Amino acid sequence: MASYRTDNFISLDLARWAASLRFEDLSPAAIESAKRFWLDSLACAIGGSRTEDAHILLEHHREMSPSVEGPCSVFLSDWRTNPVDAAFLNSHMVRAMDYNDIYWKADPCHPSDLICGPLALCELHDRSGRDLILATAIVYELQCRFAEIGRPGIREYGWHHATLSGFAAGLAAGRVLGLTPEQLVHAIGICASRTGTLGAVTAGNLTMMKNTVDPWAARMGVESALLAARGYTGPAHIIDGKEGLFHVFGHAVSRGSPCTFDAEGLTRDLPRGSSDAWRIERCSMKSFPVEALMHSPLSAIRQIRAAHNFATADIHEVRVEVIARAADILGDPAKYRPTTRETADHSLPYSIAALLADGVLGPAQFDEARVRDPRLVPLMDSVKVVPNEAFEARFPASQPSRVTITLRDGSQHAAEVEYPKGDPRNPLTWDEIDTKLRSLALGVIDDDTVDRVRDRVHRLDAISTRQLCEALAVGLVESR
Repeated sequence: MASYRTDNFISLDLARWAASLRFEDLSPAAIESAKRFWLDSLACAIGGSRTEDAHILLEHHREMSPSVEGPCSVFLSDWRTNPVDAAFLNSHMVRAMDYNDIYWKADPCHPSDLICGPLALCELHDRSGRDLILATAIVYELQCRFAEIGRPGIREYGWHHATLSGFAAGLAAGRVLGLTPEQLVHAIGICASRTGTLGAVTAGNLTMMKNTVDPWAARMGVESALLAARGYTGPAHIIDGKEGLFHVFGHAVSRGSPCTFDAEGLTRDLPRGSSDAWRIERCSMKSFPVEALMHSPLSAIRQIRAAHNFATADIHEVRVEVIARAADILGDPAKYRPTTRETADHSLPYSIAALLADGVLGPAQFDEARVRDPRLVPLMDSVKVVPNEAFEARFPASQPSRVTITLRDGSQHAAEVEYPKGDPRNPLTWDEIDTKLRSLALGVIDDDTVDRVRDRVHRLDAISTRQLCEALAVGLVESR
């Protein structure tokens, strides 16, 4: 392999950390969290397998490789392919419904968007469930740290968080392969060189690309690790060197000030033993299949509806107070007339209207017919999304929102929420994750397969990764 210096850069510090870790270094809470997020992610993948974009991608990839039988599983399919394509297709199914995990600090991220990369390589090399759990913890640790260090986050000046995913995806994939620290540095550099993503994918009218860019980072992570194992090189300075992340984004200005990064935050107090705290323990799950900042106001709506009995026809106005970026993302004009699932699940007016009208907000509310239902228009138009300056200082330590519903007779009902259901301070229980799994599996896989998936996730540290993959390869409901 050609000789390139990898020292004196943060990527080597991260690579040395990842290469030194063993399963025994994980805390019991981190191991438990990894299992919980795998069950939640597989539930999301089962539901995501029914989406139009998942069908298009699977059909496309099968057509591209019609006669190739690969070593890696594609969820809920009898087709097997190479680890790069398997990582992408499975990651997309996890992401497709926007129902998987969320960690929002300076930037948002969904670490489970990336965990199917290590899964594909674990299956390829018949690694244990313990190897997968360790790689999962590494993904969460790095993805969450990159989401923390922006001053402000890159979302504030027009870049999507998939830009940051490339720095975690290659490292976690490379750890599964047992790469040396120097090879891991190249895996980071190869992957992050290609994952810069414009914020347009989550601005205005949303398309299928909204749920595709992060899975593409997972795909790139696998390919980067495989290339690095062969001796392919990438820039070691991709984070903190010339024209790397810090340099390039340092040219940006937000609110009149240059944008910066807390570089030390990437390596400060990295967990190294079972008594340390891991970021995976701090990540949230979703109780609604919508964008993360919508969960607090939707939880407030649910509280109001549980406490007060009124007809939707009696509603005059629904005033929603949120942080400024939530108002910008979720209440812009395009969100008042969504025509696609991707726009609807980023629309506070639509989601509130559907929740008020139907009493629930699940996958069925994002079917195209319901999204385009003209009967929801009056309710959408009653929703006023406004920024609350006082909430800014409380975010992201909490996710404050206040909803006030004014009825036509002038009476008002209000609720304020700090921690939506699914936040680690208000977590989903195992039973609630199981309920989510079973609801998303209805009509997709049979009950025996649901039980098998659940059992193997609970025993992930005692089985092989292939056994986990096999659990989703059978039991398809014929109606699919």
